[in-house]
Amino acid sequence: MTRTTDPATERTYDLVGIGVGPFNLGLAALAAPLDDVDAVFLDRREGFSWHPGMMLEGATIQVPFLADLVTMADPTSPYSFLAFLKATGRLYPFYIRESFYPLRAEYDEYCRWVADRLTTLRWGRDVASVDRDQESGDLVVTARLGDGTSETYRARHVVLGVGTTPQLPGPLATLAAEAARHPDAGPVVHSADYLPHRDALAATGAVTVVGSGQSAAEVYRDLLEDAAPDAHRVDWVTRSPRFFPMEYTKLTLEMTSPEYTDHYRALPTELREILGREQRALYKGISGDLVDDIYDTLYRKSALGREVPTTLLSDTEVVAARFDPDGAGGAGEHVLTLRHGQLGTTAEHRTRAVVAATGYAPGYGSGVPGFVAPGLVDLDELGRVDVARDYTAGAGGRLHVGGTEAHTHGVTAPDLGFAAWRNSVILAQVTGREPYAIERRVAFQTFGLPGGRPGGTPSSAPWPEPVPAAAEQEVAR
Repeated sequence: MTRTTDPATERTYDLVGIGVGPFNLGLAALAAPLDDVDAVFLDRREGFSWHPGMMLEGATIQVPFLADLVTMADPTSPYSFLAFLKATGRLYPFYIRESFYPLRAEYDEYCRWVADRLTTLRWGRDVASVDRDQESGDLVVTARLGDGTSETYRARHVVLGVGTTPQLPGPLATLAAEAARHPDAGPVVHSADYLPHRDALAATGAVTVVGSGQSAAEVYRDLLEDAAPDAHRVDWVTRSPRFFPMEYTKLTLEMTSPEYTDHYRALPTELREILGREQRALYKGISGDLVDDIYDTLYRKSALGREVPTTLLSDTEVVAARFDPDGAGGAGEHVLTLRHGQLGTTAEHRTRAVVAATGYAPGYGSGVPGFVAPGLVDLDELGRVDVARDYTAGAGGRLHVGGTEAHTHGVTAPDLGFAAWRNSVILAQVTGREPYAIERRVAFQTFGLPGGRPGGTPSSAPWPEPVPAAAEQEVAR
């Protein structure tokens, strides 16, 4: 059975958002007060939830509270983090706390508070297809509901905000599948599922954390507190050459700017690929405070004569993994084959549980989302979604991408603080005006060489002004 959202009028929305994570939730909040934007946002889940498996007590987000859903576009918005604090009676305690960084659980609560106040969110809608009406140029979105029915939404613009999914490298994915077949095997979980498995992990007596970033450090620190010979040991393996702190210096932070995005977007694909790998520490590193806290915890335990059963291995990669049901003492063990990057040596490491803090991949992989009709999305030479400077990615400028464009836009893509800027650009494309002022220049430094032409092309390129809505509709028709 198929039904439409408004069969009486065959309603066409100005904007349909697919996925309601922080990025599209911010877009919904910014669109809400605009009289010329009729929007709806669809998500397969039954409500908002942000990394529930990593809501460790005391963990903070890694950006200041100004990087909320709306403030960097509209500081007067009723959906700001400060408005949330005021409404919940916590504004003065937050002020007295004297920290710019909200607790992670607090940020999640804030997002749910905003979601509860928006009337444009539709939960329990699993998008099955996005196609284009060739006659009108409108996009047609079909979503399945839990009762087996479906809904059809017509839209002038669609924003893909499906987020990311946990990623396991090959050896650990194989190990997880193998462990699932053995009832006596200890857990092999992604850090996204850490909290529900924390007690079971510790109960095994030996946990190995694999990963290089903030999540790996937080899981290791959490398990380290209770690590003892009579409790459990915890080891940490990272392929990074060292335990990289996230870089917070101000001139480096200017790379999350329109100017650097212009520069990055204009670079050849092969150079962007190299820079993308080199710049991971800018947003995938570890909080310097957490690195210090881990060291201080190790020092405190050792200074008090409490043995710390732990090993930290850097520049070490898991190249193979298997489950040994006849491990030491008759208990099953996971066997990780480790290779040291500098030395080229390999060794086996035995453990009874594994937490893979190995990052996330776009929810639809590196190619086109499976629910999008063929030919609707622009592709680059590597077969990935080719996101233009203004965040359009096909369908004559009607299809937009938010949050998974790191391969085309660099470090601004995953940055919470830059999301409001990107959403302002998207809304400018939808409305044909700038409902929220878009800063073109925010950095003191210059990226690239003014007037230079690497490879015969300009070192930076301006992104286009928004097309007036009426003219856009005329072109589409």
